[in-house]
Amino acid sequence: MNATVVRARRAPVRLLARLGATGEEVLRHVYEMAQLLWNVARYVFTGRVPLRDIAQQMYWMGVQSLPIVIITATLSGVVTSQQGGYQFTGNIPLYVLGSVVASSLILELAPVLTAVVLIGRVGARITAEFGTMKVSEQIDAMYSLGRDPVRVLAAPRVVAGLITVPLLVGIADMIGLYAGMFAARATVGLGREAFFYGARLYWHNWDLLYSLTKGAAFGLAIPLIASHMGLRTRGGAEGVGKATTSSVMFMTLAVLVMDAMFPPLLLN
Repeated sequence: MNATVVRARRAPVRLLARLGATGEEVLRHVYEMAQLLWNVARYVFTGRVPLRDIAQQMYWMGVQSLPIVIITATLSGVVTSQQGGYQFTGNIPLYVLGSVVASSLILELAPVLTAVVLIGRVGARITAEFGTMKVSEQIDAMYSLGRDPVRVLAAPRVVAGLITVPLLVGIADMIGLYAGMFAARATVGLGREAFFYGARLYWHNWDLLYSLTKGAAFGLAIPLIASHMGLRTRGGAEGVGKATTSSVMFMTLAVLVMDAMFPPLLLN
């Protein structure tokens, strides 16, 4: 009985210790990522990041990601249009469906789903690549040769993500909107003119810029977190696997948290 009471009394202490350790780890990650971002910005603004490396990363992140982004945007537009058409069949004018599809895709679905796709295709690969280089001591070899991995590896990817992801989001906006239009015509017989009339009815000039701003924020966060997690990998092949899994989790949480912060900051 005494042992049970002692364990019960120690439970809050253990909980606080775990919370403290978790908070300390989070703050350490935040500090290291802030330091990484500062170093990337310093190299970029001093012109020490080769444009050729940035262009190569833009091709890999952008052009090679287009097929999966187009497929995701098309399916998002089709599903949104079908669900909206099902809900609006009745007393609501069908042209309102154009507004629902446009607002849902441009403000929310296209930026977030594009970011989620790139987390799996781009972010996980960056972390695995850097992690493998770290555990195989290639990163240490770069330091010994006087080459900073942040300038050579991380900076081109962060800059490329910042430029490429908004472009992909813009393409996803357009593809999803037209896919929703064709789906509305096929499911509820809504014509092109009526669809775009509804889309323009509640359109704000800020909406597209809002969507692209989301894309820029996500494009900065994904390669930054991926590079940070890869460069701090420890423990061989198992460590690479753990770092990649943790990186995907952190990138997904970061995208969702930033997405939740955008409306109160920019729409109100």
